[in-house]
Amino acid sequence: MLYHLLYPLHTELTVLNVTRYITFRTAAASLSALVIGLFVGPLMIRKLREFQIGQVVRQDGPATHRTKAGTPTMGGLLILTSSLVPTLFWADLTNPFIWIAVLATTAFGCIGFADDYLKIVRRSHHGLLPRYKMGWQMVVAAAVGFSLLLLAHHEPTLYSTRLIFPFFKRVIPDLGWFYVVFAVVFLVGATNEVNLTDGLDGLAISVFAVSAAAFTALAYVSTHVVFSNYLQLVRLNSEAAELTIFCGSLVGASLGFLWWNCYPAEIFMGDVGSLGLGGALGTVALLIKQEILFVVVGGVFVAEAASVIIQVGYFKMTGRRVFKMAPLHHHFELIGWSEPKVITRFVIVAIIFALFSLTTLKLR
Repeated sequence: MLYHLLYPLHTELTVLNVTRYITFRTAAASLSALVIGLFVGPLMIRKLREFQIGQVVRQDGPATHRTKAGTPTMGGLLILTSSLVPTLFWADLTNPFIWIAVLATTAFGCIGFADDYLKIVRRSHHGLLPRYKMGWQMVVAAAVGFSLLLLAHHEPTLYSTRLIFPFFKRVIPDLGWFYVVFAVVFLVGATNEVNLTDGLDGLAISVFAVSAAAFTALAYVSTHVVFSNYLQLVRLNSEAAELTIFCGSLVGASLGFLWWNCYPAEIFMGDVGSLGLGGALGTVALLIKQEILFVVVGGVFVAEAASVIIQVGYFKMTGRRVFKMAPLHHHFELIGWSEPKVITRFVIVAIIFALFSLTTLKLR
């Protein structure tokens, strides 16, 4: 919006020429998102308390978490607002990649909102029935997959249904129609991985901020002719460069929310935040053709989800547990790590994963 208002004026006011640059608009979007998060946060916390929209804590969880009952939740509304508004302000709104990312994030956030709303109304940690929650995620993911498939068919210079493998740059299989199925599995997995990681104060949003920063860099270098040629990447159409602004907004929004969500948290993101952010990250990975690299960038998210799968599968087979409790962050709590220690160490690991993902770009 601001981009469309300001850039046409650059002929009269030369300084406005900077609005044409992705780097400037990414920085502006990040700072805008951060400011919104910092200044709107206290108002949202106060309003959520007034409406008694508080966290319902599971009784089978760690005993230390019971003191968190009643903490304002659904803070994901703040994250989505502070990330989507700057995107709409600073991105090129004629760009199809931006609209796919914005609409997918909003749709996944709406599923989380419905889940949170039911939990609050029922005063229970049970929200949407699992089959409905998963079903709606699959519907949204299928819509994203079909959109990308249509984009690939009608505008093959804009998008492709090929997969890029970071260590084998010559291996780029085209999935064709099967790409829709792949997109569904991928997006549903991504949203639930972030959702499962959201269990400690500031954990999910900290790890997400690191991953979003990595994807900001990936979106930029994948569409930049000099960087993509040097790194021997499959260069994306320059239209996808606008996603750098969306990713930058996610980073700024994450930092703004973390200010209020850090230990001890004054507000929780709820499923509206975790599902929305998972959908955003997964959609960006699809759009910039880094689906496989997502496993590395979001290594902490993948590990959290894997711990649940391993725990459930092993228990069904043997009646015993691998971890004291799943997801993985609860296991470390129960072996004696304090909550801040778990969070800090998981963030360190997330940074290592993110840095490693960037180093793979030059590897053949």
